[in-house]
This record gives sequence, C-alpha cells and structure tokens, in this order.
Amino acid sequence: MALTDILKDAVELGKAMGVTLRHLRERPVTVEYPRDSVPLYPRFRGRHELRRYENGMERCIGCMLCEAACPTGAIYVEADENDPHNPLSPGERHAKVYEVNLLRCIFCGDCEEACPTEAIVLGHEFALADYERRDFILTKEELLNPTEPNVIIRPE
Repeated sequence: MALTDILKDAVELGKAMGVTLRHLRERPVTVEYPRDSVPLYPRFRGRHELRRYENGMERCIGCMLCEAACPTGAIYVEADENDPHNPLSPGERHAKVYEVNLLRCIFCGDCEEACPTEAIVLGHEFALADYERRDFILTKEELLNPTEPNVIIRPE
C-alpha cells in the first residue's frame, strides 16, 4: 500500500468523522410516542369520523353518495326514514347503518368529497392496530364518538 493511498484513506476518514461530529449536536428526530405528541400535517387523512351539528343532530342524511364514491367498496350505508316526532338528522332520512371497513379503505378521501353535508371526515387518528378482523369494521356508534388523537398539527 502506497503512502498516497494511506493519506487518501485518512482524508476520507476525517470527512466521515466531521459529518458525525457536525450532527452530534442536533436533537434526535425520534418521538417518544405515545407519551409525546406526533406532529402531523393538517391534510393528513386518518380514521373516519361522522360529525354532528351543534344541536346534536347527525349530519348524515343517508344519501349513500359516500358509498357510491368509494373506489374499494369499504363503506356500507343503509338508509331509513326519519321519525317526524324525533328526527335523528335534518331531512326525511338518516343512516340506520353506517359501516367503514378499514381493511379495504385506502384513505383516499373520496367519501369526504362526495358528502353534501360534510358528515364523514377523515380525522387525525392514525393508531389503527387491532387484534381481531371484526374490530376493523367501524360502526356508526364508533364513528359518531371518535377518540381524541395524541397529535399536534404542524404548519404546511
């Protein structure tokens, strides 16, 4: 091995150590989840949520446009007539059954765009792991009562 090769290797080793020493002062990018909040972008699409009006009535009117817009068929809606004395939503109908199959969903947001009353939204909950297949089918009650995710919204 020639002296020039040894010097070249020493220079390269010095460059590598310089990169290491430069990054040694930076904070790690690891987040201690779930103790710390995870920063997400505002347009992040996570777990589905059904929304209500301020007066407590459901926004979903059972029009089934979200079901028709879903490219994977992950949404099932069964509409029913509203009781005129005790309506669940404004209008003549409401969603009697509303189910979202998370195993089929690709989180594209087409259901959100198709909804005329903005009833279905994709929230910020991303911890969707479960043990049983049946737990991946979200029912209307689960969608109407979403959990609060442990996230912070970072600016775009």
